[in-house]
Amino acid sequence: MEAELLGPPEELKGKDVLEIGAGAAQCSRWLAAQGARPVALDLSHRQLQHALRIGGSFPLVCADAGALPFADASFDLACSAYGALPFVADPRLVLREVRRVLRPGGRFVFSVTHPIRWAFPDEPGPEGLSVSASYFDRTPYVEQGEDGRAVYVEHHRTLGDRVRDIASAGFRLVDLVEPEWPAWNTAEWGGWSPLRGGLIPGTAIFVCERSEMGVPPAEG
Repeated sequence: MEAELLGPPEELKGKDVLEIGAGAAQCSRWLAAQGARPVALDLSHRQLQHALRIGGSFPLVCADAGALPFADASFDLACSAYGALPFVADPRLVLREVRRVLRPGGRFVFSVTHPIRWAFPDEPGPEGLSVSASYFDRTPYVEQGEDGRAVYVEHHRTLGDRVRDIASAGFRLVDLVEPEWPAWNTAEWGGWSPLRGGLIPGTAIFVCERSEMGVPPAEG
């Protein structure tokens, strides 16, 4: 938000903005406070119930990001903070849908955990600084429940994969932001810490604009 990747706050007023994989809709609440007209979309009904309890005067939509229930050119902007894209096997489906619902020149900003994370153990201390896996291994991370069914699946894409996905969906990559660990943050969270965050990027933010050159035909 401070980086103004969707544009200066004063220019968000009156803009139609789609938040994808909104979870509890924190971004939509911030956008609404700037005068934008956000719509918060998530596949999880439970997450949207949480968003409803917190409150906010904007629509909440339970739907698949790969089949957005909106007409073409419905939004000026779209955003996603660690939502949807890491959790689908083919993110190009989501990207193409986002492009479809954006107006000409519309911007889509999304963040994912930085792909380099996959090469290192998920540990905040020195043990998390040694490469333990191939960066190029695209095997999904899967957690299973007691019945053996997958309850959490996250897909790995390299930076190059992400750039090609963006281009093939009809977007132009405007910027790739890799935020540095802020000096004021002394906390540890999960596998992250000031030690690790000062050496390895934790987040990759892709700033994309809808290209008017057309969308290449889908593969397969």
